[in-house]
Amino acid sequence: MLNVPSQSFPAASSQQRVSSSGRSKVPLKPGRSLMDWIRLAKSGKDLTGLRGKLIDVTEEELASHNKRDDCWICIRGLVYNVSAYMEYHPGGEQELMRAAGADGTDLFDQVHRWVNYESMLKECLVGRMAVKPSTGSKVLRNLQNRLGQHKGNTSVPVAEEREPSSKDITPRYDWFQTDTTITIVVYTKQKDLTSECVVADLIDGALRLEVVLGELSYLMHLRLSQDVQEHLSIQTSSGVGKVEVSMKKVSSHKWQELGEPLDSHNSLLKQNVSGIFFRKCTLVSKTPVTHDTKLLRFQLPNGTRFMVPVGNHVYLKSLVKGSEIIKPYTPVFMTLMPEHQDSTASKDTDIFLMIKIYPDGAFTSYIESLQIGATLYISNPGGQFRTSRIQDITDLYLLAAGTGFTPMAKLIRYALKNLAALRKIKLIFFNRREGDILWLDQLQHLALEDKRFEVEYVLSEPSAEWKGKRGRIETSLLSNVMSRSNNSKCFVCVCGPTRFTEQALGMLQQLGYCEEEIHAFQG
Repeated sequence: MLNVPSQSFPAASSQQRVSSSGRSKVPLKPGRSLMDWIRLAKSGKDLTGLRGKLIDVTEEELASHNKRDDCWICIRGLVYNVSAYMEYHPGGEQELMRAAGADGTDLFDQVHRWVNYESMLKECLVGRMAVKPSTGSKVLRNLQNRLGQHKGNTSVPVAEEREPSSKDITPRYDWFQTDTTITIVVYTKQKDLTSECVVADLIDGALRLEVVLGELSYLMHLRLSQDVQEHLSIQTSSGVGKVEVSMKKVSSHKWQELGEPLDSHNSLLKQNVSGIFFRKCTLVSKTPVTHDTKLLRFQLPNGTRFMVPVGNHVYLKSLVKGSEIIKPYTPVFMTLMPEHQDSTASKDTDIFLMIKIYPDGAFTSYIESLQIGATLYISNPGGQFRTSRIQDITDLYLLAAGTGFTPMAKLIRYALKNLAALRKIKLIFFNRREGDILWLDQLQHLALEDKRFEVEYVLSEPSAEWKGKRGRIETSLLSNVMSRSNNSKCFVCVCGPTRFTEQALGMLQQLGYCEEEIHAFQG
C-alpha cells in the first residue's frame, strides 16, 4: 500500500514533475507505453533472469547488478530486476539508474511514492534482501546461557538496520511454566498495542513470534526445548504493551530451558528489511461472487495466529508450472454485514480473499483450479495504511475500480463501527457492466440500513436498461458526487488498476485535496 505524494511530489528536479497542465514525461520509443509494458509482463517472458526462482539477495550481490543492462533495485526489502523496464519508465533511464545496485526506497518515496510498483514490477521480482542476524556468536552463546534458567529475562540486541528513534523501544521477554503450560510474556513500550500487531507461528517445534511496533518489528525465533501441542493462544494488554503467548505441554516434565535461538532471534528490525514469512494454508471453501470473481476461504495452520489489519494485504505464493509466483491480495470479511458472518469462521485463523479469475492469468487460473483441501502459502500482513489517520474525519470517500473494492470492504465496516465523528461514507464504484459489481446486493442493503453509507455506481459499458451513471472517472464527475462543506473533515481512499489510480490522484489534486486527505491502496 502506498501513500499519496506530498505537495512537492515529484521532486523539483524530476522529469515527472506535475504541473497544472499535467505530468511531463520523458518521450518513449514507439511500443514502449504503459500498455506495452503490461503486455510484456503478461507474456510469460522471464524478466528476472532467474527462470522463476526467488532468492535471498545479499548487499554484495545487489551492488554487483548496477549496469544499464543488468540493473537490480531494492524497494522496501524486495529486490527487482528492472533492466527490461528501463525503456518503459516514464521518468527515463537516468531516474532508475540513480538506485542501480542499491536500496532505492528513500529515493522512490521522494520521487514517486504513490506509484503501485508492486503491481507494475511483480514479474521482475528477484527475491528479498537477506536479513543479517542482529547478534554475533558471543552474544548468542550468552543468550543461550540465560535461556537455561527456569525464568528468562532478556533485553533486545537491536539490529544494525534500526534508525535512532525519539521514543526508544526496547522489548524484553520472560517465560514461565506450570505442570501443563508454557507462557511467554513480551513486554514492550507500545501503549496502543493490539492483537493485530502480533503474528505467531508454531511449526514443527519452532516458535516464531513477531510483534509490530510502528515501523519496527520485534522477532522471537526459537526451537523449543520440548514438545508442545500445536494450538496456542495470544493475549495483548494495550495499557502496558504486553503480549502473552500460552502453549500446552505434551508432557508434564519440567523444562530446564525455553529453547535454542534460531535466525534473528530477539532482534528489532525495520519492517522493510525483516523479510516476508510464509506459512502453508488450506483452501476450505470457494464461493462465487460474480461471473468471474470468487471468495476463497483459507485456513491458517493450527499453530498460526494473526489478524489482517484494515487496509493491509498479504502475499500468496505457489509453484505454478515450475515457477514460484508471488502475488499480493487484500483480505476481506466473509460478508460485508457483520450479522451475516459465518459463525464457523474465526478472525485469527481464517483468511478470506476476493479474487478475480483471468482466463489468461497464470496465477488466477491456477487458483481457480485448486480443489478444496489444496494448500498454498500466505504471508504475514503488510501495508502502510493506519486507521489513526481517519479517527476524527466526518466524510469518507472511497474511489474503487473493479477488485479495487477489496480494501474498501473492511474499511467500510470499521468506519461505521468505530468513527465517532463520521457523518458520511460514499463509495464511488467503477465497473464495466452491472454483472461485474462485487457484493451488489450487500452494498444496496447496507445503504438502506445505515443512512451514513451511500454508493454510486459508474459503468463504462452498461446495458440499455442501466439507469445509473455511465462513463469513466472524470474530474467533473468527482466534483459532482464529492460534496465538501466548510465544517467537514474529509478523507479519500483510492484503489484500482494503475491507470485508474493515476487519473484519480491527479483529479483529486485538481479538486484541492492534499496529501493528508488521501491514501492510495495497492491495486
